[in-house]
Amino acid sequence: MKRDAIETIRLPTANRQLQTYHVREPRRFERPARPFTRIAYAAAHVVADPWSARDPWLEAAVDWDATIAFRRHLWSWGLGVAEAMDTAQRGMGMDWVSSLELIRRTLEAARGVPGAVVSCGAGTDHLAPEPGLGIERVIAAYEEQCAAVEKLGGRIVLMASRALAACAKSSDDYARVYDRVLAQVREPVIIHWLGEMFDPALDGYWGHADHGKAMDVCLDVIRKNAVKVDGIKISLLDQDKEIAMRRRLPKGVRMYTGDDFNFAELIEGDREGHSDALLGIFDAIAPAASGALSALAGGDRAAYHDILAPTVPLSRHIFQAPTRFYKSGVVFLAWLNGHQEHFVMVGGQESARSLLHFAELFRLADAAGLLADPGLACRRMKQFLATRGIA
Repeated sequence: MKRDAIETIRLPTANRQLQTYHVREPRRFERPARPFTRIAYAAAHVVADPWSARDPWLEAAVDWDATIAFRRHLWSWGLGVAEAMDTAQRGMGMDWVSSLELIRRTLEAARGVPGAVVSCGAGTDHLAPEPGLGIERVIAAYEEQCAAVEKLGGRIVLMASRALAACAKSSDDYARVYDRVLAQVREPVIIHWLGEMFDPALDGYWGHADHGKAMDVCLDVIRKNAVKVDGIKISLLDQDKEIAMRRRLPKGVRMYTGDDFNFAELIEGDREGHSDALLGIFDAIAPAASGALSALAGGDRAAYHDILAPTVPLSRHIFQAPTRFYKSGVVFLAWLNGHQEHFVMVGGQESARSLLHFAELFRLADAAGLLADPGLACRRMKQFLATRGIA
């Protein structure tokens, strides 16, 4: 599809110059007319309240109306919402108290949206990984959060635990914790294995630094508790590891890709299976993700790849190392596209990436046809550059 240039902007380059860039008209996507053939969750970001007097490094200040409005945007494209996950700055600005309020508000909003799907993060982040911490306290922390989510009527994504990673002495401790917690949940959960590239505190999760050995432990837990496991979301940014694990899952247990580098191929799948999706990048590319999934549901794999191919460089840029700072790119794109009125983040995370990073993000979003209103995006990009002393 030919896309004409309709706006121009001067963007900074690595050689400390401003270069004229021609912004093209966006791609247009239709809301889904049929159910997807893949389960697809977008891990959703939160919108900060820029008017709050709270110190952003110490307390979360959330604009609840704008935050819930963005979830309605995701539902309108046929995507489920994975709530209070890493993308919502869980553990990087959002504490458990704020996260539980976020879960409550999202579940309440979902009741008024036909077909809206929500799964909610439950972990142990209210428990500090302090010296002397024991496994029983980790179990109790998981039980507390799972019970709170279930009391609100939510389905659970069982998040990885920094506290468990800090106090576990062996893989047996992981099995003990997960066996106890899974035995008590009301409905099958999605287990989330978040790699150390997303959170360095989770290095060596499942009792092994080697991902292959860690995978063996995780699979043993899943097999033993298969009736309580809907699926496993792995975020290791390694296509081969995900496929290898996917092929070893018990029948009926889904693989939810968390690979923001290789999601297109993993969701499409192969003769032996496919991955469903629980992705932070779907927050940023919701219309394209929806359009691609609709094409896949209609058997048009060429259109599926045509839509997603230009989003992959954008995603790899947003999630580049240090990967944990990807939330800044997700929120920046939401601001450029008019989903919030400012580029301020919980925890002050808007400062986590460089000026050049955001300039390249702008170019890649345009290349993917994802600047919904180029005029607005250009005005906001110029505003952003001015705050950095670039005019």
